[in-house]
Amino acid sequence: MSTGDLLKPTDAGLYCEVGDFFVDPRRPVPRAVVTHAHADHACWGCGRYLCSAEGQGVLQIRMGREAVVDSLPYGEAVEINGVRVSLHPAGHILGSAQVRLEHRGEVWVASGDYKVEPDATCTPFEPVACHVFVTESTFGLPIYRWPSQQSVFDEINAWWRANREAGKASLLLGYALGKSQRLLSGLDPSIGPIYTHGAVEKLNRAYREAGVALPPTAYAGTAAKGKSWGGAMIVAPPSAQGTPWARKFGPASTGIASGWMTIRGTRRRKALDRGFVLSDHVDWPSLLGSIAATGASRVLVTHGYTAVVVRYLREQGLDAEILATRYEGEGDAQDRAEVDAMETEAEAVEEAS
Repeated sequence: MSTGDLLKPTDAGLYCEVGDFFVDPRRPVPRAVVTHAHADHACWGCGRYLCSAEGQGVLQIRMGREAVVDSLPYGEAVEINGVRVSLHPAGHILGSAQVRLEHRGEVWVASGDYKVEPDATCTPFEPVACHVFVTESTFGLPIYRWPSQQSVFDEINAWWRANREAGKASLLLGYALGKSQRLLSGLDPSIGPIYTHGAVEKLNRAYREAGVALPPTAYAGTAAKGKSWGGAMIVAPPSAQGTPWARKFGPASTGIASGWMTIRGTRRRKALDRGFVLSDHVDWPSLLGSIAATGASRVLVTHGYTAVVVRYLREQGLDAEILATRYEGEGDAQDRAEVDAMETEAEAVEEAS
């Protein structure tokens, strides 16, 4: 990193010194510009937050009602101490944004997490021209190539039908914020009733309030004792696997949706019945295509397979280097943090019912 860089890694996260604000800080800071509301990109306790207008509802839930959350429509700009800041769709989850910074003619874009295939739950990714592009690399290996979203939804619905015919419940795992709502959007509600974990249902409300169409769902904790769950679909975060909460559904087949299901053996190690390859991050071709679309002459690569991606980009003649951060991409730690934030409230409601 050079002294003139618009963003620099610090112990508190990526810092814009000339604007005196952080992008996705990992510790409380006076002013935070946030790409999206996942726990590894949005931390509690900051003095003021700026996010996209589309993502304000879910960020407010995550940070608490007392948090000061400002928002910007996609594409509109605000000046912060002489730095022109605007937010642009990242296609990762509801309200996810790339952060564009402009100062004295130089333009930087920090991607946060992103994917390029559109889905029904958020505004699609848009490439943003820049001089310096800060990109994630969660799935930055050539083996990661996603099947079409519709083909995955078809697989999930076929699995659900087969479980229904066998008298089993279907327990489908995906992280609570974003993945679960994307899964719900692809389910066929004519197959059977759909229930959710409390951490998922809480965020479903925020999605519906933002205008995202989801099929009818019910919080699993409000069901009567002794209920038969055969034929039902239950959507829950991965951390629910193997818990007493999950065992109450009786005979059930358990599946998970994740980009990591590309690797044969991952599903078996997690003792799951089915693995569905569905990720909210770019795969290898989309990563390279997105970098090229920015026209950036310099690329800084964060969380994921950073060394592989940097080496490949250098072989293509780009100025590329690793930018060390502590973002986590698509992983169990992220899910654990998301659920910890909401599980206590959900369990309290369940015990009271």
